[in-house]
Amino acid sequence: MAWQVRLSPDVQDFLGKQDKQVELRLKKGLEKLKTDNPFHYLEHFENSDYYKYRIGDYRALVDVDFENNMLKVQVLDHRGVIYKKIR
Repeated sequence: MAWQVRLSPDVQDFLGKQDKQVELRLKKGLEKLKTDNPFHYLEHFENSDYYKYRIGDYRALVDVDFENNMLKVQVLDHRGVIYKKIR
């Protein structure tokens, strides 16, 4: 069964502020998670409940709801900034 991907309001705002090419690339990358096995792309993020997803120079931190097969993208930003946001 395919997984659903939900974006937090902060992630939606972030995408809206990007250049159209960057926004499309990020959305296309997030679409890859809607497979039967999104864990092929996800890596557990150290010392947290989040999973990390790489999209080029950008990183997404994803919260996984196993009961409902839902991936909730909580944070999305450039790799140099994202880790400072959560610490």
